Amino acid sequence: MRILLAEDDAVAGQTLTAILTAQGHEVTAVDNGVDAWGLWLVAHHRVIVSDWLMPAMDGIELCRKIRSRPPGPYTYFMMQTIRTGLGNFLEAMQAGVDDFITKPIIPEELVARLNVAERILGLREELMTLEGLLAMCSYCKRIRDTDGAWTPLERYVEQRSAARFSHGVCEDCYEKYLRAQVDG
Repeated sequence: MRILLAEDDAVAGQTLTAILTAQGHEVTAVDNGVDAWGLWLVAHHRVIVSDWLMPAMDGIELCRKIRSRPPGPYTYFMMQTIRTGLGNFLEAMQAGVDDFITKPIIPEELVARLNVAERILGLREELMTLEGLLAMCSYCKRIRDTDGAWTPLERYVEQRSAARFSHGVCEDCYEKYLRAQVDG
């Protein structure tokens, strides 16, 4: 994943960058919220790992600014901080933070939380696909999936949701196709 890291402590920033790149992530690191905001506006990183206390713009303000933007691809926001306690946690959540991790960072915990972020972003992408426009063949009603393969509508929906199909005949099709056979 492409991760934007905002951390004003140079040693902590280097340590986190090393942990994240060792896990195969592409990391862009900055040392304040203003630079993070500017980079996010240009590159729209899908994951931000931000310190709470930073110069120029803190992590809470950064998160609020990102959440105030018009809808687009979702950014998963993880706040890392020395602040503990329910009050700080709730303040972060109310600002729009998705995850809250306290310092000192335990590498295995960070990796596990980023796995959750990746899973959530993947599920959100699937949901957006189901809610968005689907390429459907005008003749056979197959759906083109993300790999470009044409899949029967029923299979496409069943593979991506808990929905199952039962078939019936609407009134219009009954009149058009079946009435003559039944009355026949």
